[in-house]
Amino acid sequence: MKTEEVSWDDPAATALRARQRTEIAERYGTPDSEPGTPPSAEDIAVFLVARTEDGTAVGCGGLRDLGAGIGEVKRMYVAPDQRGAGVATAVLAALEEWARSRGWTRLRLETGLAQPDAVRFYTRSGYRRIPNFGSYEGLSTSLCYERELTPSPAPAAP
Repeated sequence: MKTEEVSWDDPAATALRARQRTEIAERYGTPDSEPGTPPSAEDIAVFLVARTEDGTAVGCGGLRDLGAGIGEVKRMYVAPDQRGAGVATAVLAALEEWARSRGWTRLRLETGLAQPDAVRFYTRSGYRRIPNFGSYEGLSTSLCYERELTPSPAPAAP
């Protein structure tokens, strides 16, 4: 599997995000459960798609720049038949590495009460619960998390 940076309007990225929004709508019982400002091409700094060896797009995720070296993870999604295969871990690791390479020091995210699988994944990945931030403040159905990014190790001297 490989992850690749794509444009926001890349067909595979668009299809994966549509599947993510459909699943979220089913979990929350509403067609629009977006508690904050929806991500867009204008505010997403990077968007990645994970592909299997045969080129099938199976996962995605992006980062929104919140300023002051902080990014927000947006639209993480893995196709149901690929869950448990390391796709989410690969996408999140690639997002974290992209953020580190730009000097970002923390990543934040929002998930919800109807996503216990996401809570387990982010907690296992080193994210800790924080007070709700930004447009998620005061929303009892939102759960916010953050991880401090350690700098990438310096390359070994020749």
